[in-house]
Amino acid sequence: MLKIKNVTKYYGKQKAVDNLNFEVSEGEIFGLLGINGAGKTTTFRMITGLLDKTEGSITFNGKNIDYNTTNEIGFLTEERSLLTKLTVLEQAKFYGGLKGLNENQINERLDYLLEKLEIKEYKTRKIKELSKGNQQKVQFIMSILNKPKLLILDEPFSGLDPINIELFKNLIMELKNEGTSIIFSSHRMDHVEYFCDALVILVKGKTVLQGNLKEIKDNFRKKNIIIEGLVDINDLKKIEGVINVSENKGTYTVQIENNDIVENVFKYITKIKKLTKFVVEEPTLNEIFIEKVGESYEK
Repeated sequence: MLKIKNVTKYYGKQKAVDNLNFEVSEGEIFGLLGINGAGKTTTFRMITGLLDKTEGSITFNGKNIDYNTTNEIGFLTEERSLLTKLTVLEQAKFYGGLKGLNENQINERLDYLLEKLEIKEYKTRKIKELSKGNQQKVQFIMSILNKPKLLILDEPFSGLDPINIELFKNLIMELKNEGTSIIFSSHRMDHVEYFCDALVILVKGKTVLQGNLKEIKDNFRKKNIIIEGLVDINDLKKIEGVINVSENKGTYTVQIENNDIVENVFKYITKIKKLTKFVVEEPTLNEIFIEKVGESYEK
C-alpha cells in the first residue's frame, strides 16, 4: 500500500503541494486529478524519489521510498523519455538493467508486451523511426517492463487512437488484477471514471475534493434528466429546482438541483405526447471536476 501523509512541498517560498493525504491499496487504481500547475507532477516526483518532500511522509508497504525500492516502481511520464537513437530492444535492455532485470527476463517480458500491444515486428527498429502512437506504446512497455508493484500513469493514452487505447486498457486491468497499485492521471474524465474507484482533485496544490467516486457522485447536488419527446423548454425551466435545460437533436437535458426534483419534472412529462425517453442520470465526473475547480479559483 502507498501512503501519502501530510505531504507538503515548497519551491522556495512557493507552496506547490499543500498537506496532501491519500492511500492506494494493492490492486487499486487511484485518480490524481487537476489542471496544469495543480501539483500532480511534483507529487509524482516525490513518490518516485526524484524530489524531496518538505514535510510529511511517503511510504510504500511500510517503507520509505528510496533506491532500495525503486525497482518496484514504474512511471509513465506525460513527456517522452525515450532514447530515440536506440532500437526498442536496446532501450529495453538499458531500462531493464537499471531495474535489476537480467537479459533473459528482459527478452521474455519485452516479447510478451510487444505482442500484447501488437508491435512485435518493431523489436529491432529504432525508436525514432516509429510513429508517435507506437513510441507511446514503447514508453508504456518500459514503464511496466519490471512488473511494478506501484505504477504511475500520467496521461497514458496520449497520441493513441481508440483501438490502441483498448489495448492499453486491457494491460492496465491485467496489472490491477495482478495486485499492482496504480495512480492514474488524465484530463479525460471518462477514462478516470472507467478505471478509478477513488480519487483526489488538486487545485494549486490543495485538495478540493477527495473520496470514493460513487459516493462523490451521490453527494453531488446536480443531476441530469434526459428526455426525448415533444416538450417545451420554457415550461421545463419554470419547474422549481430545474437549473438549466438544453437541447441537442431532439434530446433534452434537464439539469436539476437534486433527486427531489425528479417527481416535479415527471409530473410535467406525463402530460406531453410522444414521450420516448425519460432517464435520470448521475452527474459526470467532468461536470463535478469543472464545478469544484471553478469554485476553488473563485475563492
